[in-house]
Amino acid sequence: MGDYKKLAVWVKAHQLALASYRVTADFPREEVYGLLSQIRRAAASVPANIAEGSGRGSDNELSRFLRIAMGSAYELEYHFLLAHDLSFIDQSQYMQINNQVLEVQRMLAGLIKSLDAKKNKS
Repeated sequence: MGDYKKLAVWVKAHQLALASYRVTADFPREEVYGLLSQIRRAAASVPANIAEGSGRGSDNELSRFLRIAMGSAYELEYHFLLAHDLSFIDQSQYMQINNQVLEVQRMLAGLIKSLDAKKNKS
C-alpha cells in the first residue's frame, strides 16, 4: 500500500489519537491505570494498526489490520461513552470526540469494503 501517512484514514486516526490524549489529560488521578490507560491504548492502536497493515505488503494483510483497527475504534467509542457517563468528560467534549471516532469508523469501513471488492474481482 505504500506510505501510510498518505492515507486519509490514517491522518484522521492520528488526529483522533492526539485528541484522545488531550481529552483524557484531566481525568481523575485514580484512572491513570484504568479508563485513561484503556482510552489511550485503544486510540493509539487505530493508527498503529493502519500503519502496520500498510507495511505488510499485501491487500489481504492491510485488510486484516484495518479490521483490527476497526475493533479498536469500536472499543474507543465505548470507552468515551463510559467516560461521559462517569462525568469525566462533558457533553460537548463527548460529542466532538465521538464524531471523530464515528468518522474514522466510516473511513475504515469504506477502505475495507474497497479492498474486499478488489479481492473479489480477481
